[in-house]
Amino acid sequence: MIDQKGKQENPMPAIDEGWWSSVLAEENRYSAHSPVRNAGGRPEVRGGAQPAARHAGVEEPVEKKHIANWEQVKDLYLRDEIVDLTVTGHNRGGLLVEGEGLYGFVPFSHLLDLAGKTENIDRDHDLETYVGRSLKLKVIECVPEDGRVVFSERAAQSQSGTRAELFHSLQPGQHTQGVVTNVTDFGVFVDLGGVEGLIHISELSWGRVSHPAQIVKVGSTIEVQVLDLAPERCRVALSLKRLLQNPWQNAPVEFPEGSIQPATVTSVLSYGAFAKLDAGVEGLIHSSEIPDVESRPIKEILVEGQRIQVRILHLDVAHQRMGLSMRLE
Repeated sequence: MIDQKGKQENPMPAIDEGWWSSVLAEENRYSAHSPVRNAGGRPEVRGGAQPAARHAGVEEPVEKKHIANWEQVKDLYLRDEIVDLTVTGHNRGGLLVEGEGLYGFVPFSHLLDLAGKTENIDRDHDLETYVGRSLKLKVIECVPEDGRVVFSERAAQSQSGTRAELFHSLQPGQHTQGVVTNVTDFGVFVDLGGVEGLIHISELSWGRVSHPAQIVKVGSTIEVQVLDLAPERCRVALSLKRLLQNPWQNAPVEFPEGSIQPATVTSVLSYGAFAKLDAGVEGLIHSSEIPDVESRPIKEILVEGQRIQVRILHLDVAHQRMGLSMRLE
């Protein structure tokens, strides 16, 4: 599953705790406070500050006072052990579970029967059917300072100790395969065989990505490059774009300023349009550089997918930006 050669077509980026912090901050932007429905069906809001929503939907916080033994939780996490817990409630983000002095949350995307389900779905109804059931789970995140314990039914499909073995075998720069388990606004989660990694939206393509769903689909098997590992938090940073040569590296030679290049319109906006060159890089055509824009709206001139000729106005390789013009002379 892992390419031990660890080929690196592109320089490895510096990934530190600041990178992870920015990802978590972005995740938190997409979380939304949601009431929990307990076994009696009554709405109840539990917990204090909302945690980062790692898996499209809400990960409801678990109050610290409800955790009987944090050492027990940490031990389960470190040993990568499977535990049986009972579902006691739910919200749109997933299930509340408890048992044996443990309390926690199972995200919707970590339920075997529901992960990746997008059609004919009634979340409240589907999640309500779990209440009272016993599930085999693994701890995938344990953050005492936030009062958060996150479990996964999907992770429990692998044997105990699998996570530690996988983290030991992975290293930055390696290529490996995984299955896409969830696509969110900020990135893509990939199951590497017992450990879930994140491809941040900035690591999906060398071009601009409006939404990760444009690049990958839930359930597909993809090859990725490992950027960074944080075993103590069960985090793996992955990249899709670094499997390909960075087209910006040779930009000044392949499409120098002033040259005319074929391109495809990728999006049309009120202030201009984005177009992608055949090499894979994308640039902005400002409205002032579009002929006839004075007499007609831009959307009457350009449409997505349209092939056009553009002139390279300027390049900013360091920030991977490019200015284009449809005025060829």
